Amino acid sequence: MTAACPACVAAPAAIEVALPKAAVQLSVPSVRCAACIGAIESHLAQVPGIQSARVNLSQKRVAVETDLPPAEIAKSLEQIGYEAFPLNAAALGSRGDASGQDLLMRMGVAGFAMMNVMLLSVAVWSGASGATRDLFHLISAGIALPAVLFSAQPFFQNAWRALKVGRLNMDVPISLAILLASGMSLYESLHGGHHAYFDAALSLTFFLLIGRYLEQRTRSAAHSAAKELSALEEHTAQRMLGGISEVVPIADLREGDTILVTTGARVPADGRLLTATAHTDRSFLTGESDPIAHDVGATLNAGEINLGAPFELCVDASGTNTRLHQITQLIETAENARNRYTSLADRAARIYAPGVHLLAALTFAGWVIASGDIRHALNVSIAVLIITCPCALGLAVPAVSTAAISRLYRLGFLVKSGTALERLAEVDSLVFDKTGTLTKPGFDLDLTRFSREELSVMKALSQASSHPLSKALSNFLGDITPAELTDLEEVKGAGVRAKFGGRPVTLGRASWLSQSGSGLILKIGEASRSLPYSESLTEGAIEAVEGTQALGLPSVVLSGDTPLKTRSIADRLGIDDWHAQVSPEEKSNLIAESSDQGQLSCMVGDGLNDTVALASAHASVAPGSALDAARSASDVVLLRGSLEKLPQLFRTARMAVRLSKQNFAIAALYNAIAIPIAVAGYATPLMAALAMSFSSITVIFNAARVGVQK
Repeated sequence: MTAACPACVAAPAAIEVALPKAAVQLSVPSVRCAACIGAIESHLAQVPGIQSARVNLSQKRVAVETDLPPAEIAKSLEQIGYEAFPLNAAALGSRGDASGQDLLMRMGVAGFAMMNVMLLSVAVWSGASGATRDLFHLISAGIALPAVLFSAQPFFQNAWRALKVGRLNMDVPISLAILLASGMSLYESLHGGHHAYFDAALSLTFFLLIGRYLEQRTRSAAHSAAKELSALEEHTAQRMLGGISEVVPIADLREGDTILVTTGARVPADGRLLTATAHTDRSFLTGESDPIAHDVGATLNAGEINLGAPFELCVDASGTNTRLHQITQLIETAENARNRYTSLADRAARIYAPGVHLLAALTFAGWVIASGDIRHALNVSIAVLIITCPCALGLAVPAVSTAAISRLYRLGFLVKSGTALERLAEVDSLVFDKTGTLTKPGFDLDLTRFSREELSVMKALSQASSHPLSKALSNFLGDITPAELTDLEEVKGAGVRAKFGGRPVTLGRASWLSQSGSGLILKIGEASRSLPYSESLTEGAIEAVEGTQALGLPSVVLSGDTPLKTRSIADRLGIDDWHAQVSPEEKSNLIAESSDQGQLSCMVGDGLNDTVALASAHASVAPGSALDAARSASDVVLLRGSLEKLPQLFRTARMAVRLSKQNFAIAALYNAIAIPIAVAGYATPLMAALAMSFSSITVIFNAARVGVQK
């Protein structure tokens, strides 16, 4: 029997020692500095059951070696003021930033080669001549050419893709400048020339990669939000079959399956609660840290954490159909979308690129005629190509947009339209839906006054409607068994009608049913019953109205409710302009009329009856609890339950547009100064590379200011 080699025996033990033993990772978005790191690590070190804790400032995560459930650690951190979200470490690892790592690797190769070539160049600049100079040039060529061919591939590939379809982009002049500088330097080296610009070609590549990497990092700010949400998704679930649980992949779950969610575990799929009660943490979705109590039949979302006893769930949606995954997709859509300013920048770059080539060609011809020195003319034209690269122009808006989207996500806003920031900055008034947006409906009915049949019909009709009033009534009725109805039909903003045992049954507004009074009316056959309700202001509604009015945005309330109730809510919020008993079409018409008068309105609504208005307004916002159709029609989804941060949305949008314009000005000023210097022959290719990269980095850092505003 052959014995294993010592290395094979030692390897498992070495791996066990080398690998971190942290079993839990949490996202801590509010970590900002070394003081935060010290506070978190020292606090967790004192928590019983935690062996060690390490904070990663760049990733804003804490890795904890413990047997405690993630929810308990998150709750402990909240006690010292740090909001934390448990993460799926495997999911985070599988979604590594491959493009960023690739750029970083190429940048490292270019930087290392550049430093070595510059050391050789120092000897040439110091007076080396003859065979020594030629040897240094050839050694530089051996270092520089492979490094350039590898590191500059992102520019070469983008340029080739553009040229293949007969167009020019900003990477065409970049690639041409790098290749000309490298090719001319190789020619000089082989023919004993006095000057070679391998250091310039490498410096250009290195600094361009710095700008490209910073751009990628800025663009990935919204991506990182999607990754954090993706990491909240579970990959397995405990499915119940015949009273026995089995662990299955999420992909194997089907609608109607029963799954078991243990204490401290994340809900793996959207579904309805089958157990009597449950308590979960859904702060990742709502921003609210308090546990939420659920009764049987309540809807739970994937990503929520079970804070109580184990419970069972009937699966309604899993995998890519869950609300958590849909939010992740919306973030990615917002990231990839491009607003109108970006399109202007792209058009300017497409016009600019041919102009750069023409200018370089004219510069070359002019210097050949003026000096007769082709080598010098080629040097000057290369410098023109490098210094006029439209990178700053191309980065002017995308850098700002992605930084703003990332900041708004941290504030609880999901920007899902590429032109939303620009349009939000332009609005001059706000239009609020009342019920479900500014107010929360509630019922306090004496159920003993209703027969079993009335209660079951009431439950079935309220379940069939998406209106906030119906939702509130359905929740109030609890676990009452709904009746079996046929011919269900919902009239937007009015009510629901159907048939029960051959009789017409209706649940809707009193005005729709030609009844007096307010609230909802239940009709079974010809008999009708009044279902009065009360309203309270949504959390943060007062702060939202006051804050937006301070920004010069007057508010209007549109409601399908009675004039008395609409006016009461408007008065409580300090809003003078209100309209009651407005149909969905009338809401859209009122917004269109204000647009015809030169007003640009932002609609804030949540219901089916608001969808038309949301789609027709200049900009629109929907609460996270809104109907799917309303969220789809809106530009921005408010993920948290409070409206308090609404003024921040408009402040950030205005600042984003202002910074975009500043970036255009920076790019224009740079070119106005740099181009004459390059054409006059006062800039070497190396100086041009440094100047061009400086302008791009300036634009990116200016864009980052949107993320540090007060």
